[in-house]
Amino acid sequence: MASRPSRRAAALPLHSLQLAGAVPQVVTHRVMRMLTAGPQPSARDRAEFHRMGAEKLAAFVESWNAMGAQWMRWQMTMWLQWPTLFMGPWAELAAAGLSPVHRRAVANAKRLGGRRRR
Repeated sequence: MASRPSRRAAALPLHSLQLAGAVPQVVTHRVMRMLTAGPQPSARDRAEFHRMGAEKLAAFVESWNAMGAQWMRWQMTMWLQWPTLFMGPWAELAAAGLSPVHRRAVANAKRLGGRRRR
């Protein structure tokens, strides 16, 4: 049974679309502001330019932290579930593949380790 995506994952297409609309608007505004500010930007322009850099850095750090935390949750889930996954159909597959090898190896051990012939 397939699991349902989380709310965050379900919102990914909508957030991607909103981001695709917002990014060009913000870039256009800030580039125009830089062009009109010229070589001597006002205090208001300098504050906006500083904010622009700080926001990018904060978003980058938050993004990496969120992805790292999600990765750790996923890994923990996988480590906690692997024994039950192994005991399901994978165990049947492994047993079917190991059975002929086991049968021959045990038979050979009995044959070769048994009484020596004279």
